[in-house]
Amino acid sequence: MENTTLKLIENRRSHRRYTAEQLTDGQLEALLTAAQQSPSANNLQPWYFTAVQDQAVLDRINHEAHKGAQAQDSAQRSPRFSDPEFHVFYKAPTVIFITTDQNKGSKALDCGIAVYGLALAAQSLGLGSVILGLPRLAFEGPARAELEQLLRFPPGHSFVIAIAIGHPDDTKAPPARGMDKTTLIR
Repeated sequence: MENTTLKLIENRRSHRRYTAEQLTDGQLEALLTAAQQSPSANNLQPWYFTAVQDQAVLDRINHEAHKGAQAQDSAQRSPRFSDPEFHVFYKAPTVIFITTDQNKGSKALDCGIAVYGLALAAQSLGLGSVILGLPRLAFEGPARAELEQLLRFPPGHSFVIAIAIGHPDDTKAPPARGMDKTTLIR
């Protein structure tokens, strides 16, 4: 079946190398609009989106994520952190952080839906993206309050997930997929 949306989903990849070219204001606005249009349970829209294009800020969070990784048991630590050149945002020019008000119960599922919508929106604009959970290590450490203030998270909001977005500087073949993880009951 030929379908534009299905083709977009098929072609989306997690990119881990980006050019230095920044997103245009129009691209960023389109992405943030798409994010706001994400569905949520009872239309609560529990998220807040913080777009960061300041590399010094991203480098600071990367530094704290590395410190958080080093505090983990080596068996729990992502092997990516063994490379001193590893950058948790893959040096993407734009990163969007998604937070939610933890005082009202976790709405992580809604944030997950929103981040995938952002990934598809980026793909539709000819951009690449990678969804990121590892930055959480920066927000679990002693610099949490400082980073939340730096990123201007609303009061009571905590990091849930992030997405790095930019012009990809890599090519990736599609991963092996199959219907072996599917059951059809009729």
